[in-house]
Amino acid sequence: MSHFAKVTRVPGDPILSLMEAYRLDSNPARLDLGVGVYKDAQGLTPIPRAVKLAEQRLIDVEQTKTYIGGHGDAAFGTLLSQLVLGADSALLAEQRAGATQTPGGTGALRLAGDFIRHCLPGRGIWLSDPTWPIHETLFAEAGLKVGHYPYVGADNRLDVEAMIAALTHLPKGDVVLLHACCHNPTGFDLTPRDWKRVLEVVKARELLPLIDFAYQGFGDGLVEDAWAVRLFATELPELLITSSCSKNFGLYRERTGALIVCAGDAEKLVDIRSQLASIARNLWSTPPAHGAAVVAQILGDDELKGLWLDELEGMRLRVASLRRGLVEALAPHGLSERFAHVAEQRGMFSYTGLSPLQVQRLREEFSVYMVGSGRANVAGLDASRLEQLADAIARVCVN
Repeated sequence: MSHFAKVTRVPGDPILSLMEAYRLDSNPARLDLGVGVYKDAQGLTPIPRAVKLAEQRLIDVEQTKTYIGGHGDAAFGTLLSQLVLGADSALLAEQRAGATQTPGGTGALRLAGDFIRHCLPGRGIWLSDPTWPIHETLFAEAGLKVGHYPYVGADNRLDVEAMIAALTHLPKGDVVLLHACCHNPTGFDLTPRDWKRVLEVVKARELLPLIDFAYQGFGDGLVEDAWAVRLFATELPELLITSSCSKNFGLYRERTGALIVCAGDAEKLVDIRSQLASIARNLWSTPPAHGAAVVAQILGDDELKGLWLDELEGMRLRVASLRRGLVEALAPHGLSERFAHVAEQRGMFSYTGLSPLQVQRLREEFSVYMVGSGRANVAGLDASRLEQLADAIARVCVN
């Protein structure tokens, strides 16, 4: 008999498939706007200097490769919590918030999903439409009932009114996933006024927010991007936050992240963390150590932290410049107004508004690779090739 005879093939991940198609394209003018990584002017995903220096220090001082425990590196958890919630956070002072280290932000989301299923049975989770595709499958695999609230309308504009109206009718006690900044995949972010309106609905419906914070520092600044997270942490007794160090520290392959839990009191936080350690034990046992040690080295050293802050700000400003540059490059084609939203969006990604057919033409005729939804990784652009991209976009939009 064949044990595997009925095992079928599933379609590959669309972004990974896009990466492979790009790799096989022999056109020297090809452009990769698909995979979500930051690239510099040379088209490389650099290792920040602060990270390299921290790694060199670790080589000299690291004395063991033993496990780091279910909640991970304690220094990392403390310093990352301060980065997210603020060093002067009352929650941290009162020991009402704590971080559990995870394999990347994705691991933090999965840990949150399993925690909700095990400890908050019957709760559904509500995602923005659209959202990061992994949100959909990850929470479904965790066994949660997944629903959606509107976020971007058919006109490719943020629809706050529709979002608020939908949240107002969510079942009491359900979980709502919110993007702290640099919304993936659209790049459209809520204003402070919008966030306050969402907060009021969350309070009225007694919802549990799960805030995905994957791009701290890539929107308006390190502290500015944390504004909504800190508002919710101050105004609500309970909160789940997933944090990723992939983008802002350039630690993509090191899989470094955390699930930060805010609880009503210190005793309850201990209860929750015991559950998280138990769940994590059955997911990955203990998290990888290297990336967390690097982050702890940087955040715990004034010199390294200062260097990292400068590098992060440089990345943020470069992406913002690329956004403006693309809109300017589209102006001679009469398309600057149509694509003005690209400069208004935040973070690495842009919901361009291009149709699936236009995206297909860009790939087949001009070797420009982006996701079929029209989501483009602006951070993958090269400033010297903005006119090339603008010309290709104009050709598929006009013809």
